[in-house]
Amino acid sequence: MKEQVPGGQGTTEPWDVVVVGGGNAGLCAAIAAKEAGAARVVVLEAAPPERAGGNTAFTAGLMRVAFETLEDVLALVPDLTTDDIGRTDFGTYSTADFLNDVARVTEYRCDPDLAEALVKESHPTLVWMRRHGVRFAPAYGRQAFEVDGRFTFWGGVVFEVVGGGPGLVEFLCREADRVGVEILYSSRAVSLLADDDGVHGVRARTPSGTVELEAGAVVLAAGGFQSNREWRTRYLGPGWDLAKVRGTRYNTGDGIRMALEIGASSAGHWSGCHAVGWDRNAPEFGDLRVGDGFQKHSYPFGVMVNAEGRRFLDEGADFRNFTYAKYGRVILQQPGQFAWQVFDAKVTHLLRDEYRIREVTKVGADTLEDLAAQLEGVNSDAFLATVRSYNDSVATQVPFNPNVLDGRGTQGIDPPKSNWANRLDTPPFTAYAVTCGITFTFGGLQIDTGAHVIDVDGQPIPGLFACGEMAAGIFFFNYPGGSGLTNGAVFGRIAGRNAAMHLDSAT
Repeated sequence: MKEQVPGGQGTTEPWDVVVVGGGNAGLCAAIAAKEAGAARVVVLEAAPPERAGGNTAFTAGLMRVAFETLEDVLALVPDLTTDDIGRTDFGTYSTADFLNDVARVTEYRCDPDLAEALVKESHPTLVWMRRHGVRFAPAYGRQAFEVDGRFTFWGGVVFEVVGGGPGLVEFLCREADRVGVEILYSSRAVSLLADDDGVHGVRARTPSGTVELEAGAVVLAAGGFQSNREWRTRYLGPGWDLAKVRGTRYNTGDGIRMALEIGASSAGHWSGCHAVGWDRNAPEFGDLRVGDGFQKHSYPFGVMVNAEGRRFLDEGADFRNFTYAKYGRVILQQPGQFAWQVFDAKVTHLLRDEYRIREVTKVGADTLEDLAAQLEGVNSDAFLATVRSYNDSVATQVPFNPNVLDGRGTQGIDPPKSNWANRLDTPPFTAYAVTCGITFTFGGLQIDTGAHVIDVDGQPIPGLFACGEMAAGIFFFNYPGGSGLTNGAVFGRIAGRNAAMHLDSAT
């Protein structure tokens, strides 16, 4: 059945702006469109209310942002106490630092204009989000360790949203409701209403049937294709059908497909993705009760071994912010698509909260021999030989410091461990089984710095904008931790604002 749904405010008029996707990027776009003068704005959310929020709801809420002064910090967290400020080294993270990190980890493939827009708009966008009710806090415990009574932030990330990803969704939904944005749940967009003059709305499958929503502009914010097993295998390659999905089951590439069908240009790294170490026995898709707790990101302080009992990567190559999003791929390439992260008692106090959840695949023992016997699927003799060789190689004369790239590495083994190397010699020993968890895909639609979707002839498609995971061109091979939510918010705000401005230019 096809029916025409009414526009906003109970009228039969078309919507001003339709936003496809109700995560961070889509909600920021909707709020920005209202702020810029669009009277009737609706968000189509494929999930039911209890599963809404896209991938945002599954994140820890970290947001990478450029800042240089204490005043920049206080603009986001004005309730810091004098004691907080006195015991914390926030450092600085300039726009040049941010841009260099994006360029470095993407092997200089990132679109320089999009990357520059992300970086320069990061702090103003978070200030804007705070003005719209989002609350931030320093990410103590995740991004700063206490050494000699002082916290020092590392890796360029200082801020997290209060309440993590679920908190961000709650803040933005509350604000969307306050400003008059309507959200239609269980409503999956299936195609765009388009002609030679551009895009004029969306066809969607809703609880009441298939409907057409006419609109002056459309913003696509429906995520990547990570939850589409067939597309993962087609574009990422063999074996990716075996990866776990960290987040929502609803990001199946529909928004990308709809735009490509009307002539949009593809962009980005279609064979690349954000993928991490994820509990080996986690469900196929994310579980909102657990959120991001299945991730296991403290590997820099231990060793990781595969089924052959061998180390296969440099656990201390860099701050985990700059390695975790590419190491999931490396784990997927191991025999059986799994690995074990191994720690001793010297570092267990540094392990993140995700290691202490009830839903964890963990073993422990007072001797390495007993631990080896419990590492399911691992060659025990090879594991013990690996640990002996590793222990003998650690440069113990170099001081250990988790807040810096301490240079406490190994000598004479391959792969090396470049930083934070400690002998595994203090019981009890613990190990955690991990596999690959895919977060989002790097391939998608080409946009410009105004979030306009570009067609195959290099021209903007009138009335069509994109943001979030499906707007490609910034992330290749790897990813600076915390930049995904910032990217969604920055370009969501731009997309919403320009969608509202398009209404004026089209009249």
